[in-house]
Amino acid sequence: MGLTKTEIFTEEQNKLATMLKALAHPARIAILEQIIKANACICGELVDELGLAQATISQHLKELKNAGIIQGTIEGVTVCYCIEPVAWKLLQDNLAAFFRSYNPGKCC
Repeated sequence: MGLTKTEIFTEEQNKLATMLKALAHPARIAILEQIIKANACICGELVDELGLAQATISQHLKELKNAGIIQGTIEGVTVCYCIEPVAWKLLQDNLAAFFRSYNPGKCC
């Protein structure tokens, strides 16, 4: 699907798809797990924890931030990242509603 077709979908559908696309990489899942595990902002610890290059982690953080899933705060010369709570709640609620909408009693 081309980028120009996004206008035929609702804003909610487009936002959810953007967030899910950002989640669709194992390194990003691992990054989010580390942020959640720390229950705080994480700066340089991700390189040590995940064993990925700083540039690779920075690119994944950028994707998560662009999708609105995380937010960053500048502390000196570093940026510390944490979960963006409003976006996380939106993602959680939309996915829960999406999965609840399936009725397993119906057959194809």
